[in-house]
Amino acid sequence: MTNPLMHGTTILAARRGGVVCVGGDGQVSLDKTVVKGDARKVRRIAGGKVIAGFAGATADAFTLLERLEAKLEQYPDQLMRASVELAKDWRTDRYLRRLEAMMIVADKDVTLTLSGVGDVLEPSHGVTGIGSGGDYARSAAMALMNETDLSAEDVVRKSLSIAASICVYTNDSLTIETIGA
Repeated sequence: MTNPLMHGTTILAARRGGVVCVGGDGQVSLDKTVVKGDARKVRRIAGGKVIAGFAGATADAFTLLERLEAKLEQYPDQLMRASVELAKDWRTDRYLRRLEAMMIVADKDVTLTLSGVGDVLEPSHGVTGIGSGGDYARSAAMALMNETDLSAEDVVRKSLSIAASICVYTNDSLTIETIGA
């Protein structure tokens, strides 16, 4: 992976009260130009049981989503195991090693950040973010989780809005998906 900090999007996940929410902005940038404002970078996979959000090269992300779905078919209802197996392949397979993307995946039990350097990270406070605005959104979400009783979805919406006001590669055209109560 040549560029570990993916630019051009913001994906955020928050978990609270038995609900996990993953959201992302819709901006697609080519160098200094916005070429699309309403892309869907957050999707349901595995029959709707898993939410996946991606940052990075779109074709690479779709390749990884397909590979993750295949792993989930091999290991049904075992997101952690499927993610670890994907990370192993991503790290060792010559073709996959060149993919430039990161993903956040979540099901009813676990939220994970996956990267091409072999990371399968579970956030310690139920919040994780990726992409160029990921740190802004994650910081806002951590503050909202600590200082308010907002739902996971409201935390994600407000945090992505804050990131969009700071990061030029993030907009406020959001895709939001939730699993849980």
